[in-house]
Amino acid sequence: MIELELANGVKIPQIGMGTWQINDKDTLQELIKTANELGYSLLDTAAAYSNEISIGKAWTQLGIKREDLFLSDKVWNSNRGFEAVQSACRKSLKKLKTDYLDLYLIHWPASPKLYDDWKILNAETWRGMEQLYQEGLVRAIGVCNFKSHHLDALSKTAQVMPMVNQVEFHPGMPQQELISYCRERGICVEASSPLGNGAVLVNAQLKELAKVKDKTVAQICLRYGVEKGLVVLPKTTNPVRLQENLAVYDCELSDEEMRMIDAIPYCGGIGIDPDEVTEFG
Repeated sequence: MIELELANGVKIPQIGMGTWQINDKDTLQELIKTANELGYSLLDTAAAYSNEISIGKAWTQLGIKREDLFLSDKVWNSNRGFEAVQSACRKSLKKLKTDYLDLYLIHWPASPKLYDDWKILNAETWRGMEQLYQEGLVRAIGVCNFKSHHLDALSKTAQVMPMVNQVEFHPGMPQQELISYCRERGICVEASSPLGNGAVLVNAQLKELAKVKDKTVAQICLRYGVEKGLVVLPKTTNPVRLQENLAVYDCELSDEEMRMIDAIPYCGGIGIDPDEVTEFG
């Protein structure tokens, strides 16, 4: 598995297994078993996914060595603030049956729609993240769904800048300006929902390109993220797809093909604006 290096030197696998909406414990155990056999180590979860306990049981019961895993978790909106984020992290550690996380992320920024003091709230939550990092409970810290103005505001008070920003990315939502912003500041970008949704997978241009490359449309979407230098986090409950999702390093996209994908108009995805997010969930 190819790894990317974060700003603090921690190495992160470029392809991981997303676990959003995978809650059945037996399904998770079988997927984690297969993923481990295939060479996956990065498991991406979140407190809001309600599967931390199942993941913790799965990897320990399967006898997987902790050093062979890269566990990434996220703190939910209800636990913003200096003390709350630290308490939430410790609870997640117990559920996942581990003494440390490889990566811990703020799931959503506090938004100006809900908070007049959103900058302060994000700063205090981040201060708690920094404390966890300093204590060694997490090897790397970052954010999810932060736009450039959220990161600009955070930089005014941060002692340690986010090492990762996980955002929605896929054909039709290339996030070019945000990716450039992050790259200039040494922030690794993770692609959540790298396959978009059903509408992305039936896009005519992508289907034609997949045919030419003898790949699936999903593999073209993942290769698109890999070519951009991102960490990609596809989610599947199909063991065959788990294997297919790794088979993207033998396929290269030309500059012209990358520009073609960049130009695809929005064709479906999660589509939540971080500045409009409410305390859902």
